[in-house]
Amino acid sequence: MAVVLSVANQKGGVGKTTTAVNLSAALKAIKKRVLLIDIDPQGNATMGCGIDKYNLDNSVCELLLDECSISEATVHAPNVEIDVLPSNTDLIAAEIALLNRKNSEYKLKEALAKVEDKYDYVVIDCPPSLNMLTINAFTASNGIIIPMQCEYYALEGLTALIQTIEKIQATTNPELEITGLIRTMFDTRNNLSNEVSIQLLQYFSHKVFKTIIPRNVKLAEAPSFGLSAINYARSSKGAISYISLASEVLRKTQ
Repeated sequence: MAVVLSVANQKGGVGKTTTAVNLSAALKAIKKRVLLIDIDPQGNATMGCGIDKYNLDNSVCELLLDECSISEATVHAPNVEIDVLPSNTDLIAAEIALLNRKNSEYKLKEALAKVEDKYDYVVIDCPPSLNMLTINAFTASNGIIIPMQCEYYALEGLTALIQTIEKIQATTNPELEITGLIRTMFDTRNNLSNEVSIQLLQYFSHKVFKTIIPRNVKLAEAPSFGLSAINYARSSKGAISYISLASEVLRKTQ
């Protein structure tokens, strides 16, 4: 049965999609069967895996609206060597339609139940907001990985996200847990980054991954080639960091 992990933060620009794509590729690199689900209408994870979001026969949108099966919507991304459930701006329409449907928060969970034996890990790239799409992702997940940029407003955003997780635990998914917090785009020369990192360790020590994702040119370049950092520059600091993160995720989830 697959371990389902949502990569989420209600604050944008924290390395969420970078983490979803590169963690998926890293899990694949250590011989795990991986499905990456892009449930963000921006479709950045889709494009980051080398899939043209403007030319999809089916996507998460059609899946959530019962217009296709999960196997019909899934695409293999040869650039990254994983399966991807892609998305694009059509997903905005699906979100609106789901608001008027009964038990719509369970749509993704029900779909994943049909392929849970096909994968070891399912990684979900969530939108940077709390909406029906995020609720679907959290309802379907075993755990949540929270990318954190160590800056001034980081802890404030984290508080809001934890409140959201507690609401999901109280309603649709009592088994949901925070798998861990991952410090991203980290610059050791920045005093504020180091101070916020210390605060995170003080308040969430048992939940903070030991791995730190540095600011790295190769991580930033890779999506423009439709590649993960591991496929683009395997020996780069960014790629090595995500391999380390994948190893930690394995230890926490098995």
